[in-house]
Amino acid sequence: MEDYPLIENHGLLGDLQTAALVTTDGTVDWLCLPRFDSPSVFGALLDKDNGGHCTVRPRSATYATRQLYLPDTAILVTRFMTEEGAGEVLDFMPVTGTTVTGRHQLVRMVRCVRGTMTFEIEIAPRFDYGRLSHRLHLAEHGAVFEADDGTRLTVHPIREPDDDRLLDVLMDQQDDLHFTLTLEAGRQRGMVLESDADGPPRQIRLAEYQRLFDHNRAFWRSWLGQSQYSGRWRETVERSAITLKLMTYAPSGALVAAPTAALPEQLGGERNWDYRFTWIRDASFSVYALLGLGFTEEARAFIQWLSNRVRERAGSDGDSGPLNIMYRVDGSSDLDEQLLGHWEGYAGSAPVRIGNGAADQLQLDIYGEALDSIYFAHQHGIQVGHRGWGSLLTNLDWLADHWDQAGEGLWETRGGRKHFTYGRVMSWAAFDRALRLAEANGRPASTERWHRARDEIYDQIMAKGWSEGRQAFVQHYGSDVLDSSLLRMATVGFITPQDPMWTTTLDAMEQELVSDSLVYRYNPEASPDGLRGSEGTFSLCTFMYVDALARAGRLDRARLVFEKMMGYANHLGLYSEEIDPTGRQLGNFPQAFTHLALIDAAITLDTALDRR
Repeated sequence: MEDYPLIENHGLLGDLQTAALVTTDGTVDWLCLPRFDSPSVFGALLDKDNGGHCTVRPRSATYATRQLYLPDTAILVTRFMTEEGAGEVLDFMPVTGTTVTGRHQLVRMVRCVRGTMTFEIEIAPRFDYGRLSHRLHLAEHGAVFEADDGTRLTVHPIREPDDDRLLDVLMDQQDDLHFTLTLEAGRQRGMVLESDADGPPRQIRLAEYQRLFDHNRAFWRSWLGQSQYSGRWRETVERSAITLKLMTYAPSGALVAAPTAALPEQLGGERNWDYRFTWIRDASFSVYALLGLGFTEEARAFIQWLSNRVRERAGSDGDSGPLNIMYRVDGSSDLDEQLLGHWEGYAGSAPVRIGNGAADQLQLDIYGEALDSIYFAHQHGIQVGHRGWGSLLTNLDWLADHWDQAGEGLWETRGGRKHFTYGRVMSWAAFDRALRLAEANGRPASTERWHRARDEIYDQIMAKGWSEGRQAFVQHYGSDVLDSSLLRMATVGFITPQDPMWTTTLDAMEQELVSDSLVYRYNPEASPDGLRGSEGTFSLCTFMYVDALARAGRLDRARLVFEKMMGYANHLGLYSEEIDPTGRQLGNFPQAFTHLALIDAAITLDTALDRR
């Protein structure tokens, strides 16, 4: 771990088509271009020597750092403090908009605010996950890194034409750039890293930089100003909203599960997955969070993206059904899993996987999540058109024929298919929401068939998904294993929150899956998932637990768990996928699912506390 920053020691930048991670010591160690799921240009997060980075840090051997976002923005400030002076790096990515482009910019402004500070700057890209070599071309104003396939990264300096020469520049044998920059209080210099630039490197004057900065700050403040949340945890909820926006691919409206790949769920373990894709499940949950906060346009864009996925394979009788569980941000489904054997992985956690082999798994719950989000959007004025309804009918016909079969489950286990209770619950929800939509809109529908399927699923769950011995609903039929995915049973209305069968299920989970308020997905030893090693508690599940407690009327307990969980956020309010027993964050970072669940839990808990 000595050579790798803690996963939580990062801030997130983005331009709504891709994203970068910046460590607390000023290093950009993750950036994929031109979009989230493209090959990396900076990837030191997964291989310190061969991944590539862009670093700005004091030359002093000892310094303290602090990192913060400018209020209500995605503009990141990393501050450095030494005995000789204090300085800061201000980072942001100008928003690109909804038009697909290969041109992306990362702005890095370096300032001295007290005394004198000398900064060391290194720019060392490694194109295509470090598989392509590059050449460095120095120009009168800046530099260009050019990869063997013609991909370019241009460096534009931010300075005035008559400024003193402050940079000492060195080009090393690997065609990387090294600078030494000395600044006195009140002085600043910067650079813009640009992909697919439309011309040679050029000087960017301070007035132009200021316009970029002002426009970026105004964009984020204007966007956040749409939020209708006024509850108890406003700062936390709004930071989660900005984080989700940063992980949304604006041209399609798709939300990636995380902007990173292969960060381990256990240090040294093999649970290292690529999350730079859009899961039907995760993104469907985003509709609740977005509409709950008042972000209607984002919810509408995702519903359109989802409708396109429903239509394009309607009627497919493939093994995994008409919907894949995940897609690329543009809606394509080429997610072949590969290993980057030349990278050592975060802190030696190999293998490094790109792509995702779970894409073609059969996970029946996604149909319920899709229909539930469409129904929720309908309640907020986002309607399903005639063609969309026709595609839904075809998907529901397929589900009516296939709901009673084993699948891999939402945790994407690789230990064989089982009859997962959660998959049945969400299949029930799919037919229930379809019936409501048909009645509300007077649409043609196979109502008799849907009623029959919904009721059969309900009876089956009560007969096979319930364990008399555990007095709880269980992970899959024929087992006594608990699973925190079932915390959503009351949320989707399958069971009432005060039903004795539900309250005893919560009690059983409290005893087995909850560790000082943190919640495990399930016990891998009791239910082997086909993978070696263990994992930490799942942050998503902890917020789902808060939601379930609040709905069950256990408000004091719900609030305590929520407040404790906020203490596990990083210094910027960001969460990865998991928390290990030492309190460190593990897994891909930041994770959209966690921030979605945080927003949902805050809204549910606020409402319940207000009612009380």
